Amino acid sequence: MSNDNSLMSALAPESASGASANVQGRQLTYGEKKAIVAATLGTIVEYTDWVIYATFSSILARQFFPAGDGLTSLLSVLAIFAVGFIMRPIGGAVLGQIADRYGRKKGLTLSILLMSLASLVIGLCPNYDSIGIAAPIILVFARLVQGFSAGGEFGSASAFLIESAPAHRRAFAGSWQWFAINAGTMVSFLLGFGLASLGNDDALNDWGWRVAFIIAALMGLIVLWIRLSVRETEIFRARAATNVKKRPLRELLFSHRKDAMRVIGIAMAGNLLNYVWMVSYPSQVHLITGMSIRETLLAGVISVGVSLVLMPFAGRLADRVGRRPVLIAFAVASMLWAWPSFGLLHAGISLTEVTILQTISMVIMTGFGAASAVTMAEQFPAEVRVTGIALPYALSVTLFGGTAPYLMAAMAGWGYGHLFWIYLAVISAISAVVYLRMPETKGLPLR
Repeated sequence: MSNDNSLMSALAPESASGASANVQGRQLTYGEKKAIVAATLGTIVEYTDWVIYATFSSILARQFFPAGDGLTSLLSVLAIFAVGFIMRPIGGAVLGQIADRYGRKKGLTLSILLMSLASLVIGLCPNYDSIGIAAPIILVFARLVQGFSAGGEFGSASAFLIESAPAHRRAFAGSWQWFAINAGTMVSFLLGFGLASLGNDDALNDWGWRVAFIIAALMGLIVLWIRLSVRETEIFRARAATNVKKRPLRELLFSHRKDAMRVIGIAMAGNLLNYVWMVSYPSQVHLITGMSIRETLLAGVISVGVSLVLMPFAGRLADRVGRRPVLIAFAVASMLWAWPSFGLLHAGISLTEVTILQTISMVIMTGFGAASAVTMAEQFPAEVRVTGIALPYALSVTLFGGTAPYLMAAMAGWGYGHLFWIYLAVISAISAVVYLRMPETKGLPLR
């Protein structure tokens, strides 16, 4: 496949700058590169499916709820979006245990299969005018399945990526996880931008939105085939013969509570800022400045594109200098940038200036993306690694990422929208304390 080959090329040996020097005297093997490709492509599709719901929320409101009060319908669609977040910790616990007991591949294939089928159901589901109340019920069920799937994807993919890489390249491998998350978001932006640019609102409302969900579902089925073709990680195969836990969740809660709490602290600022600076930023800019959604999506595509270029290089930096320095730099920069990222939107700025603001935000986010997945994975032994990443991370997403759009809207409604940056700075400061207090894991063998 051309996408497979393109990503393989991106994983080729770096330049002789020294940032890629490896003490074992070798580069990533073909099998290691293939593992990164399989995990990365799958996560791109997963997050395309996850974010595209928000991209087309206003259209879904008209399709799946009775005509009348448009605001009530939109709020209903957004409430269903929130329901998906509630399922993420459950998916993290269930799919995490499957991946820890039966293999990372099983967790990865199950998550992409569930997400793709749920997107296909949304894309093919008749609207409210055709089947009445059954339409929103089916939409809720599909979104619950998507949330369940997303909850297990991050842990399984992170563990698979990092266990498939040599010790000196673990952060580089882990950086592809957030490369994939950002790329999935950009694909959803591009689909929204492309369909909105057709110039035919009736076509977009009638059937165009369905095309986006069906394309995402078909992409997922292709990636499912790729994931089925890769080998299980050597670390899991070695542990499977001697030390597979029958109850990984119980082991996590009784023996690794402190590590799990640390993962929540590691992830909280990154998850909050991901939804504020990337997922929700186009709509916030639209509301504050009056720019069209098409323009704000274009700014989002450009800024996320810059982050995609930088992410693997930031991963190499985390392999070279350590995880803590990169994460601390991210947290400090986030505290300093919290006010400009929103305060300057009220100054009557242009599309170019909005693009610069969001690009700076996404450059800061590369620090989190480069070092977070590997740092979380290095907290746990193999027998509970996926559950240990998936459940606390999903809780963090639900508490800080999923609530961010609603908190922004609520504060704006109360007349305090201009103070939202304080919340960003405080959460970034809390994560900074976690980064300062946690041990450095660079160079340590995976347990």
